[in-house]
Amino acid sequence: MSYSRYTEEFKRDAVVQITDRGYSVQEVSERLGVSTKSLYDWRRLYSQSEPKIKKDAAQVSEIHRLKAELARVTEERDILKKQRCTSPKMPNEVRLYKATFGYLQGSINVSYL
Repeated sequence: MSYSRYTEEFKRDAVVQITDRGYSVQEVSERLGVSTKSLYDWRRLYSQSEPKIKKDAAQVSEIHRLKAELARVTEERDILKKQRCTSPKMPNEVRLYKATFGYLQGSINVSYL
């Protein structure tokens, strides 16, 4: 079960307190109410090289962009899939106007609107 109740910003700030400000893991753990194991894990995770962290951030932003595009395209597809009726009262009715009657072939009994 992967439940994370802390934001990325909170985790990074906790690691900064340990690495840059010189506080001990135990002290930060007591002050923030976080287990020491979590702090050690976060320190290991966020002490990676800067290019790898930027690469991960770029991948996350690309995933968000692609998800938004997929949602837009799916909505467009769903709109086009909806059946359009030509008459609200009679959905199976197809309207023919006088201008299009000349293009019909054969003898069809058509009423004009």
